[in-house]
Amino acid sequence: MKGGLQFVVILGLIASLFFNFYLFKENKKLTQGMKIIAVLDGDTILLENKVRVRLRQIDAPELKYCGGNEAKELLTKLVLNKNITLTENILDQQGRPMALIYVGNKIINQQMLESGWVRFHHDQTFANEELKKIAEKIKNDKKGIYSEKCYQTENKENPKCNIKGNVDKNSTKRLYYYPGCVNYKFTIVEKDIGESWFCTEKEAEAAGFTKSKTCR
Repeated sequence: MKGGLQFVVILGLIASLFFNFYLFKENKKLTQGMKIIAVLDGDTILLENKVRVRLRQIDAPELKYCGGNEAKELLTKLVLNKNITLTENILDQQGRPMALIYVGNKIINQQMLESGWVRFHHDQTFANEELKKIAEKIKNDKKGIYSEKCYQTENKENPKCNIKGNVDKNSTKRLYYYPGCVNYKFTIVEKDIGESWFCTEKEAEAAGFTKSKTCR
């Protein structure tokens, strides 16, 4: 019985080694200069070998949200039909490739952050601290998604629609606040992540938001 168990363990180790070697080989291929044949959104590209690659350290808005189209248009301008080099390439938990990408000697991830149309994502790459500083400056300068276009404390386009739909970044909660709610004044509508203004509570609830407990 003991010998059989050892044999199973050894087989498992061998299988694990072969699988990791396969992933290493596939990952290594991505470091070679390859042409980009499509830009899927503001942080995902398609290589000529039909492999999708996500840009590390950034999160672009979904295309239906504020800034999503701007991010995709910029990334398209920067990389479409160009040869790129990938570094710091890894596979995420779902097995999808992620990397810092270069066109020439320019890091595209950095250029996207400098545009203001993507959010900074903490990650363990050599560029982490530098990219973090860039992101902080962009936010302070109120550029891109941090401009009044996407980052709002009042609804200047339609002041009568003043209910704020807010997404809790630490959970899946989607709450709404109206004037009189304790946190209303300090709640920011960040339209790049799906937050929005509503004219009525019924409208907010239909969009999947629930009234905050801080509201009277």
